Amino acid sequence: MEPSEFLTVGGVRLEMRRIEGSGTPILLLHEALGSVSLWGSYPERLAAAVGRPVVAWSRQGFGRSDPLPEPSGPDFLDRAADQTLALLATLGIDEVHLYGHSDGTAIALLVAARAPACVRSLVLEAPHVSAEPGALDAIRQMRTRFETGDLRERLARHHNDPDTVFENWAGIWLDPRFADWSIEDQLVRVRAPTLLIHGQDDSYFSTDQLRRIDAIIPATGVLILPDCGHSPFREQAEGVAKAAAQHILASEAAASDVPPDL
Repeated sequence: MEPSEFLTVGGVRLEMRRIEGSGTPILLLHEALGSVSLWGSYPERLAAAVGRPVVAWSRQGFGRSDPLPEPSGPDFLDRAADQTLALLATLGIDEVHLYGHSDGTAIALLVAARAPACVRSLVLEAPHVSAEPGALDAIRQMRTRFETGDLRERLARHHNDPDTVFENWAGIWLDPRFADWSIEDQLVRVRAPTLLIHGQDDSYFSTDQLRRIDAIIPATGVLILPDCGHSPFREQAEGVAKAAAQHILASEAAASDVPPDL
């Protein structure tokens, strides 16, 4: 795997890994407990499948990036979208494909809504645009695992501060103020061709999330994977990378009226 590097964005030191390629880059947006290293070798696999540059990074407070100055609040996804736009500006990227996983999908959608001219396509794994009871039950189970099992030790391999990473996630999602969280009203501004990837056995979110997104975003494809849980890029890496590559290249071809070479 390519080694990590660090980039300062708005005075914040962010961990990043870049894989070479040509054309419009793909920016990866990790899950709620994710980081650069938790993508594993998938960024390289995706870059090989599509031929585009891939950038993985750890948001502030995650991985080896600088810590957050204060605990996250219910607006944490909006703040992450702001930081994503600042990162793109610092990197000089004015057109991008966004690839999000779990909470990274909400961030990708918020960025696409705020900067529709910048986002060429969206690939969203385990997407969600509202809270639902199943997710809250799964998070409560994860909290027990963090407190009594090996989850804290496993997260410590990937984060400078695993306790804060976990509590910022579980604490916010289980906060009563977050019960009515939704970004559906912002989806009307999204214009990028969108691929939704959902594991049939996902314990956090149901296919209702797919229906909510598909009802609003005009150019949406849906891929539901059998025998797959919350992390398709880990569980079915080869097939997911191929599907993502097809979607990304097709979106570029549609924009230029040239058939994709895949």
